[in-house]
Amino acid sequence: MIEKIVYRIDINQGNFVEQSAVEQLRFGMTKEQVRFVLGSPMLIENGYPNTWYYIYHATKGHDAPVQRNLVANFDSTGTLTSISGDYEASDQFYESLN
Repeated sequence: MIEKIVYRIDINQGNFVEQSAVEQLRFGMTKEQVRFVLGSPMLIENGYPNTWYYIYHATKGHDAPVQRNLVANFDSTGTLTSISGDYEASDQFYESLN
């Protein structure tokens, strides 16, 4: 019997975020500055405009899917207070923006 291999295309969805971009984030950045560095978030929940979700989901052919998440949290004035998820903040995250 001949085994057939079915081709599957690579499927990439969401925000591809590089660690080098995350390392540019600093405490106190404005939403506009974060958007400039990372691009527009994949999700901003209704009622929670100060939590931005960057979600990347990739499936390569027959490989298992990979998902990476980054959550950016802002205070009520719109300045970045923390990040969490699958990326590490830089050691300089809490240093001054100047």
